[in-house]
Amino acid sequence: MSQRDIIVTPQERIQTWGGDVLHAMKKGDVGYADFGEAYFSWVGCGAIKGWKRHSQMTMNIVVPVGQVKFVFHTEGSKEFRVEEVGIDNYARLTVPPGIWFAFQGISGERSLVLNISSIPHDPNEVERITLSEIKYDWS
Repeated sequence: MSQRDIIVTPQERIQTWGGDVLHAMKKGDVGYADFGEAYFSWVGCGAIKGWKRHSQMTMNIVVPVGQVKFVFHTEGSKEFRVEEVGIDNYARLTVPPGIWFAFQGISGERSLVLNISSIPHDPNEVERITLSEIKYDWS
């Protein structure tokens, strides 16, 4: 897999009295691979989480609160793919297995990341390395 295989899908935001409805994913949507679990992760403004690479999981990432910069990297490549998603650019990122990624909160106090994953979390299928092992300028 390469960074070109990442899909960005704009998501519907329905304005309603009392608060908006933010769509995330439906079975049959482009990028839907299967359902394993859904989980949330908070990231503080300026905080960076990563680098991680899944060997089997397809991730479908939505940021309903705040704004997050995602950086993707394919081993052997010198290039990075950067996608900023969240309340200002409401979209779903579909990330296939085999791509290194890290992410940084870039707005407010903290941002909320939702991952709708194709398989349940399995610590044996994810690889982690330190931020310094892949050179990227986060400033």
